Amino acid sequence: QLHLVESGGGSVQPGGSLRLTCVASGFALDYYSIGWFRQVPGEEREAVLCIDEDNTVANYLDSVKDRFTISRDNANSRVYLQMNSLKPEDQAVYYCAAGNYVCSPDTSEYDFWGQGTQVTVSS
Repeated sequence: QLHLVESGGGSVQPGGSLRLTCVASGFALDYYSIGWFRQVPGEEREAVLCIDEDNTVANYLDSVKDRFTISRDNANSRVYLQMNSLKPEDQAVYYCAAGNYVCSPDTSEYDFWGQGTQVTVSS
């Protein structure tokens, strides 16, 4: 079975940091583009960052530029989302997703999804 599992979410004060981890099982992560998405209740899921198999990064949100970084560790089937200087507007459920093609902000381009991890930013 092919699975993605996110972890690392939690509650943090504004200005704090979190590192989300996406672990893949049942398939080799090497040949997939991995995207991080987030969703707030009542809103559409939005793309945040993506890293392709060549480690090229696509940033889909100007609001996270210079605060969020994405990286991958293929040997351990992991992709990370480092989030610094968190703001209340970053609060959402964060999902990782794997796709066979190049990075895309379109959710339909991704074949596998994790269950999501909640990030809460509040004082």
